Amino acid sequence: MSQQPVLLPYADPAFVADPFPLYRQLREDGPVRRAVIAGGLEAWLVTRYEDGIVALSDPRLSSDVRDASDPRLLQRLPATERESVLRNMLRSDPPDHTRLRRLVSNAFTARRVAELRPRVQAITDRLLDAIVPVGHADLVEDFALPLPVTVISELLGVPVDDRHDFQRWTDDMILQGAEPPDPARMDAAWRQMHSYLIRLLEAKRARPGDDLLSALIATRDEENRLDEDELIAMAFLLLVAGYITTVNLIGSGIAALLAHPDQLQMLRKDPALLPGAIEEFLRYDGPVSPGIARFAREDVSIAGVTIPRGATVLIASAIADRDPARFSEPDRLDITRQDNAHLAFGHGIHYCLGAPLARLEGQIAIGTALRRLPHLTLAVPPGELRWRPGGLRGPERLPVTFTSGNPN
Repeated sequence: MSQQPVLLPYADPAFVADPFPLYRQLREDGPVRRAVIAGGLEAWLVTRYEDGIVALSDPRLSSDVRDASDPRLLQRLPATERESVLRNMLRSDPPDHTRLRRLVSNAFTARRVAELRPRVQAITDRLLDAIVPVGHADLVEDFALPLPVTVISELLGVPVDDRHDFQRWTDDMILQGAEPPDPARMDAAWRQMHSYLIRLLEAKRARPGDDLLSALIATRDEENRLDEDELIAMAFLLLVAGYITTVNLIGSGIAALLAHPDQLQMLRKDPALLPGAIEEFLRYDGPVSPGIARFAREDVSIAGVTIPRGATVLIASAIADRDPARFSEPDRLDITRQDNAHLAFGHGIHYCLGAPLARLEGQIAIGTALRRLPHLTLAVPPGELRWRPGGLRGPERLPVTFTSGNPN
């Protein structure tokens, strides 16, 4: 392509708060655009829905960062543990991906996730019990964050006292902004996480419990289908992927409702709209932005544009999910939207394994908050909300006030 790469201005607070005007312009400019993304890396953005569907199903586009020609992508992974990190299913392709995914897929079926509903509800109620009497809260720090952390920790068997540490290490490793991440900070966090996972897996091996990590250890030890690096990488992925995107879903969903009082009132009056509302939050302002990275194994043509071998391809789900060729009035939040096959969870063989759990947590968290926090209102002007810059999108804080009694 002849165009110069467009810079996604993550240093601009206005863009971080609302990237969608620029996203819309990029989509209108063409189906594939070169761009400089978070951390100064260059990628080819696939901006339209139908092209995104095709790209996410194309085996020539790899999930393995070792297929990338830009050495900075590997260099920015934790220096001493790159090989172990790369052996999780998020960064692998068939046949390894098929084998790894099969080992954990039973824990995330719709039926198994539905069995977690009473426990998710109990955790949600406990968190709200602590803030209801106060009349104000940060719904990220006090609610949206501890809920999925607790759920995934219980599912995996992480001790209560260890959860704050793994959350802090995860934040140091994956929450990036406009500037390149601090390698020393990332390496330190990964070394701490890696050492912790080794100790945790040793403890589970000595005293197995009724949890997913114990089950994975049994698979590794008895059937020899996971080697030690794969076991550590799987534990890492499940812990990390199991919470941060759900935090963003809950935070962004509540923020969207507060910015659209008509939709908030509609959902309060009819809680049966919740499942569809969750899908609309995911489409309208999803937890991953601008999208999902792949790496070209060979020269690939997308929408008539040739992308060279080794290039980073970003299937821009946040842009494609507002494609007017696919969604009617795409910039309008509509919790009653029916045909809503968004790309927030991806598509194809890498479709998010935890999607049923994220949906369940989102429905219970947002539905219960609306029921138990009447007269819910932002405690700051909307323009003062701070959003995470780059890669993972959601409000950093969500200060609100509320009262007791029944909502209007």
